[in-house]
Amino acid sequence: MKYTQGTLDKLEDILGESDYVVRYERGTFQSGWCLLEARRIVVLNKFLNVEGRINTLLELIPQLNIEIDKLTHESQKLYDEVIKHSAVA
Repeated sequence: MKYTQGTLDKLEDILGESDYVVRYERGTFQSGWCLLEARRIVVLNKFLNVEGRINTLLELIPQLNIEIDKLTHESQKLYDEVIKHSAVA
């Protein structure tokens, strides 16, 4: 997977299409992210670079309740790739 802004945007689209809101805030996040499940908000550390943001989302997305039916075809393919990537790791 390429570490580009386009890849980051596509990962954020997966969350957006599943009714999660992605916000970038500063704070003392030990893992780089914070999840407010009741509100379906994912808060990422705004000081992470693009590669750090992508790695954080790759770690986080498999843990979330993503509704595959709501995803576009392109997002479904990327989601499957993310799930396979997490199974290997």
